[in-house]
Amino acid sequence: MTRTRLLLSWKEVWPEGFISEGKIWLLPEPTPERRRGLKYSLFFGRPGERIIGYDNETGKGDHRHYRDREEPYLFVSLHRLMADFDADVKRETGNG
Repeated sequence: MTRTRLLLSWKEVWPEGFISEGKIWLLPEPTPERRRGLKYSLFFGRPGERIIGYDNETGKGDHRHYRDREEPYLFVSLHRLMADFDADVKRETGNG
């Protein structure tokens, strides 16, 4: 039996107190909600405060969080997902 496999995992604590964290899994097979066979959760914020988040939680599909706002996210590729997340973090921190 094939199992879910962790493809990428990181956690970085910034000197300013920010946290950047992400996990991406390869699922045994695609599902109707995760047609590409990937599950992901990306987080940027501080302890107890999500500023930016991208995930594809069951029941919600691909979506993006920005502070108190949640909106659909068009998943194109893993590379694009990481680039979009990185661009949002850079805009939020003034490093972009």
